[in-house]
Amino acid sequence: MDITVQLVRELIDNQFPQWKNHNITPVDKSGHDNRTFRLGSEMSVRLPSHKRYAAAVEKEIQWLPVFKPLLSLPIPAPIAKGEPSKDYPFPWSVNQWIEGETVTHGNIRSQNQLAQDLARFLLELQAIDASKGIPAGVQNFHRGGNLRIYHDETLSAIAKLAGSYDRKLLSDIWELSLSTGYQSAPVWLHGDIAVGNLLVQEGRLSGVIDFGTMGVGDPSSDLVMAWTFFDDDSRAVFLEHMNVDEAMINRARGWALWKALITYVGNEPGSELSVWGHHVIDVIIAEYKQRRQLRHSEG
Repeated sequence: MDITVQLVRELIDNQFPQWKNHNITPVDKSGHDNRTFRLGSEMSVRLPSHKRYAAAVEKEIQWLPVFKPLLSLPIPAPIAKGEPSKDYPFPWSVNQWIEGETVTHGNIRSQNQLAQDLARFLLELQAIDASKGIPAGVQNFHRGGNLRIYHDETLSAIAKLAGSYDRKLLSDIWELSLSTGYQSAPVWLHGDIAVGNLLVQEGRLSGVIDFGTMGVGDPSSDLVMAWTFFDDDSRAVFLEHMNVDEAMINRARGWALWKALITYVGNEPGSELSVWGHHVIDVIIAEYKQRRQLRHSEG
């Protein structure tokens, strides 16, 4: 949807007139699933960009207040729920503003430190009682569920890579990710641990945002930063602090591969997204070969 400052202004003025005098400004990296605007200096407005993301509003309003006191890093704190209008058809939310910049390789103290900080946060999230949580499924694009839901899509993407990659190798990596299932009790997962949802201040991880794809299930999908951001050393630090077994790593690698493949083949060659997907595929292949060689040398 084309969500403009004027539209947000009308929604705020009509539904929350107490904030009429607060400035509304777009956020530089507003996101894909939702559009985010700053409201005054201490609040943000978050609006789903499509009906498939609208269910996240209720979910965040219900669960983020439960999570907040149990986590050591700031997360969004819902302040108010906005209702659909004649010009905007979905529920939306007003949240407390969280200071920080989007994580980049240039604004962090070290990748190893970020790896430790992120692992600590994810383990805290997983420790929260998930017995009444929302099971993985359509509501969160199957994050935490069975990766096989994306089997056909992944094979289709691999088939389009003739001449670019060893398609058998990619198929082997993918099949390995499908070879095990999650056997433990379901735990809470964020669902979209990516640089756009991680904030940093003074070189350290300072906040985690956008819980729209959260749910309970297999937390392997929350580990994709191991391939999408970290280098060899920090990847090892991250996975070690997460205390995950080989099967979990294989499933997590599969989540990263699926995302990289569909991003690479689904965007214009040479575009920022396509280049990102290409890079992540390269990282996944190199790490997989290293791990395979290590297993052979040990065996």
